[in-house]
Amino acid sequence: MLSRFRPDTFTLMIVGALILGSVLPVQDRTAEWLGVFANGMIALLFFLHGARIDRQTALAGLVHWRLHLVVFASTFVLFPILGLAAGLLSPTLLTPALAAGVLFLCVLPSTVQSSIAFTSVAGGNVPAAICSASASNILGMFITPLLVAVLLNTQGSHHEFDWAAVGKIMAQLLLPFALGQLLQPRLGPWLTRHKPLTMVVDRGSILLIVYIAFSHAVATGLWSRTPLPALATMLVVDLVLLAMVLAITTAASRLLGFSKEDEITIVFCGSKKSLASGVPMANVIFAGQDVGGILLPLMLFHQVQLMACAALARRYAERGQALLAEEGPARAGVAPGAAKLSAR
Repeated sequence: MLSRFRPDTFTLMIVGALILGSVLPVQDRTAEWLGVFANGMIALLFFLHGARIDRQTALAGLVHWRLHLVVFASTFVLFPILGLAAGLLSPTLLTPALAAGVLFLCVLPSTVQSSIAFTSVAGGNVPAAICSASASNILGMFITPLLVAVLLNTQGSHHEFDWAAVGKIMAQLLLPFALGQLLQPRLGPWLTRHKPLTMVVDRGSILLIVYIAFSHAVATGLWSRTPLPALATMLVVDLVLLAMVLAITTAASRLLGFSKEDEITIVFCGSKKSLASGVPMANVIFAGQDVGGILLPLMLFHQVQLMACAALARRYAERGQALLAEEGPARAGVAPGAAKLSAR
């Protein structure tokens, strides 16, 4: 039971980067050089993601447009509405930086790897999950910065939005991804055989940006401006946010008549938020601001969604196995009760 809620290695590494940035912050010229290096790693990461995505596999799920509409509505409509509602807790229960971070979390695209992995474990529609999660990340490069600009103004946030950030995101994320897609026929098979390369770049770039962001945040007094009650409130907000989205996507998929496999895909793709996309986007969109404080809700949500969805995927898988066990004897013309007696 405890293993279900044990933090994974990557989460512990993120916590380590946060602590290191708080205790040994990097500053001045060294921070600038590390920032340039981190931006290069992010560009390489999205190039590798573009080169790894199999076009044929992704296109296999493209025709399932109703499913994709539900996932996108959850990612870019339902989540932002809930994020605006959470903004009502600022500044009494959440600091302005944490409130902006919750809203930023809510406008991010879905994850790719974990959405597909959990869908597969639970017995869902994997081709549709690949298509939906990949499209969410690509569209998120356009939609996320636009939603940040609109919703931060709606919320009355003091965090400024630089419209040039949209162009920077296109240059740093979309162009490398597009180049990777062009070279996918040549590089795709090789990268599939060398998955650790993508993992090293993926995790290394996130850890480096988290370290830089918290170095800057600590230098500007992050922890002195973030009281413990606000952090506790943020944890509750993340938990409630995930619980509501999981419940709504499950109910909506059943109400709209989707199959169990499609329901699983909708639930896992529609409830995730991408740390891999969120960290570099925050670094660009909120450049020169309290990036560390804004990233706190996302990093916490990352761990919460992994633990909750891992348990949920196992539950779906167990139900599917139980259903198959009941259907087996029935298809053979034997009642389930008789099968159990004969097994004894």
